Amino acid sequence: MTGAHAVPILMYHAVADAPAPAALALSVTPDAFDEQMAVLDDHGFTPLTTAELAAAWRGGTALPARPVLITFDDGYEGVHRHALPALSRHGFTATVFVSSGWLRGPYDTGGSLDTMLDWGQVRKLAAAGIEIGGHSHSHPQLDQLADEPLWFEVMRCKQIIGDELGRAPVSFAYPYGYSSRRVRRAVRGAGFRQSLAVGNALAGRRQGPYALTRLTVGRGTGIEEFERIVEGRAVGRHFAGNRALTKGYALVRRTRRAVGLCSRRS
Repeated sequence: MTGAHAVPILMYHAVADAPAPAALALSVTPDAFDEQMAVLDDHGFTPLTTAELAAAWRGGTALPARPVLITFDDGYEGVHRHALPALSRHGFTATVFVSSGWLRGPYDTGGSLDTMLDWGQVRKLAAAGIEIGGHSHSHPQLDQLADEPLWFEVMRCKQIIGDELGRAPVSFAYPYGYSSRRVRRAVRGAGFRQSLAVGNALAGRRQGPYALTRLTVGRGTGIEEFERIVEGRAVGRHFAGNRALTKGYALVRRTRRAVGLCSRRS
């Protein structure tokens, strides 16, 4: 069971039967997604948006007995085609974090891994009660950027989403889950009220609004594993390998950044 101060925040990417190879591992099939939503419904979970969870924790207000967040990164087209109908059948909400330069339309930078949402579909998601959050403009590793391009990535994304939807996003998710104190300051300074990492652990209020952890759901997540994850059972054991790799890679990236900064200064 999830504790009173522990909330499962699920991280999805593509929802598709045959995604592009680059998007395969972090995708789920439409049937798998539908089955997972049925598990949440059967177990009495109440999905919230990222903004709703953060506002409740910030204001000290009560959460539902079994809160859960359903989040999607990047902005794949299958979120509208497949995930939205499944969410609607169960009366669920979610948060979709879009990389503004990956979506189909006038801002497309050409870097996406698969077929992405267009802005008309994003507006339909928003109209259906789905929160639209920011995920940078071109999906870089933000902690590897110098201050000026970091600020551009965060602000450009916020500006485009605000222009397209008529209201600025208030939630952000770090591309690849990577952040640093400097990145979190930039996201906060840009006016985002909360932000999500990965971490593969249950989220808690004490993590702070700019470092909330999520649980990865991908192609290899079976339904029994999914049930254990959302129930908070054996989460550490299930993601042990992922955490070790993530921590090791984070150290490598920090070293690369320090070397790069020294090279530019010399």
